[in-house]
Amino acid sequence: MSKAKSVINVSTKAGDTGESGLIDGVRLPKSSQIFAVLGDIDELNTWIGYSLVMLSQKLPEQSAALRHAQKNLYLLSALIAKADAKKVSVAEEELATLEKNSLYLQKSMQQDWTRSFLYPGGTETAARIDVTRAVCRRAERSLVALSQQQQVSDIALRYLNRLSDYLYVLRCFVNFKEGYQEAQFDTK
Repeated sequence: MSKAKSVINVSTKAGDTGESGLIDGVRLPKSSQIFAVLGDIDELNTWIGYSLVMLSQKLPEQSAALRHAQKNLYLLSALIAKADAKKVSVAEEELATLEKNSLYLQKSMQQDWTRSFLYPGGTETAARIDVTRAVCRRAERSLVALSQQQQVSDIALRYLNRLSDYLYVLRCFVNFKEGYQEAQFDTK
């Protein structure tokens, strides 16, 4: 007879009063800006996962880059939630990696791909990445709002900024690879 697996109950009921705890044990109202940031980063990570559903079949190299970004988002969330910076960190090299990936994709596209504003969307995969980019920008704005209340990780601010740039370029690259003709914004 096999032993029954013990089940970990994810419901602690500790948040039933409208408060939640940070890693350092401090409890704050769930309406605190720090939880808005953590929620936005969680949503961003979820949208990356949703984008990966389609992207992983088409562009495995870029899928690996996004999966790595998901890991970094977990680490950034831990830093924001007051984890010990000696134990949890995101290396400066991660910014360079995002920039390198963006540059590689840009060089792979036609010369004039950045000459005008592009309407969001395109192929389904690109549209998912576009939503992901917009959520990333929101997470960045939330983090900036938090930085006006307390000190935040400099790497977190810069990482979200570079990630949104990368997501924009990736979305354009996906449309390019799939032969989608971008709809350019025209004031006429």
